[in-house]
Amino acid sequence: MMPAMKRTLLALVAGLGLAISGQAEKTLEVYWVDVEGGAATLIVTPAGQSILIDSGNPGTRDAGRIHAVATKQAGLKKIDFLITTHFHGDHFGGAAPLSQLMPIGIVYDNGIPARNPDRNRQDPAFILKVKPYKEMKVDARVVVKPGMVLPLKQPHWTPKLSLTFVAAARKFIEVPRRGATKNPLTGTVPAKPEDLSDNANSVASLLELGGFRFLDCGDLTWNMEAKLVTPINRIGTVDVYQVNHHGLASSNNPLLIQSIAPTVSVMNNGHTKGCTPSAFATLTSAKSIKAMYQVHRNLRPDGKKNNTGEKYIANLTSHDGCKAFTMKMSVAADGKSYTIFNPRNGHQRTFKTRKH
Repeated sequence: MMPAMKRTLLALVAGLGLAISGQAEKTLEVYWVDVEGGAATLIVTPAGQSILIDSGNPGTRDAGRIHAVATKQAGLKKIDFLITTHFHGDHFGGAAPLSQLMPIGIVYDNGIPARNPDRNRQDPAFILKVKPYKEMKVDARVVVKPGMVLPLKQPHWTPKLSLTFVAAARKFIEVPRRGATKNPLTGTVPAKPEDLSDNANSVASLLELGGFRFLDCGDLTWNMEAKLVTPINRIGTVDVYQVNHHGLASSNNPLLIQSIAPTVSVMNNGHTKGCTPSAFATLTSAKSIKAMYQVHRNLRPDGKKNNTGEKYIANLTSHDGCKAFTMKMSVAADGKSYTIFNPRNGHQRTFKTRKH
């Protein structure tokens, strides 16, 4: 018969192995909540921390959808970090009502503007619109600076995890590597007239787990996109690109998309908003892209040409009867692969993380 001490030691080793394997199964998860033409990207780290990039439109609909995904799908009780890319209602409007449904920890943004950040500086309505956001209860507030890194817990069972702010308020991260050379695409695409709206101030975030890289730039527009990657490509290539500005023509500069060379794009468009012909053409012409996902089908007349394959679209209908399916991505704990799942039809596809 096995001595009691030996049996005890074997049991402890077996239990430790189960615990380690359980931790190893925890993945990095990204949810694209359907806020019908707004933005709300929920990230849950392998350590269980949550990051919400933008919060959808004002009112209870989008806040309720975010809360449902966070609590019922992701099992969260709190949003640890809220990143507001800029101060347009479809990106910050849901934050205050969401704070009434669940606690919000640290808020990162460009600093709340004292007046409308767009062309109409004297607009009194903006002060009223931003008031709930300004007064909502949170743990702390931080003004973003390019190069700042979110204070995430580092799981011991995964490679390095980080979220770095690469752009904010029309400023950009310094080149992170020595010997960087001029981007050969510099000057190949004309600039557009200066964008004076707050879109150009958008906070851009680069999420990394080991070799895996995901880029979310909010509504960053054409000329700022170019500055992010030219004359020096400040961020290199990525695996997954959240299509800027819902797929509008004022964003998605070919310089950006060709320079970051994503394998997958995910567009948080609405049924009539975004997915414009020019942006769609830029995505389809990018040789690196293997799959294009959309939160909504484009139901405008041009949707006959400007839509990805139906299996890659989460929601097919307009506002009426929309079930608000949430596209989900799971990144393996080792960062070497990622799977995107469409809950509407059960379709899922796994991609290998590329070498950057």
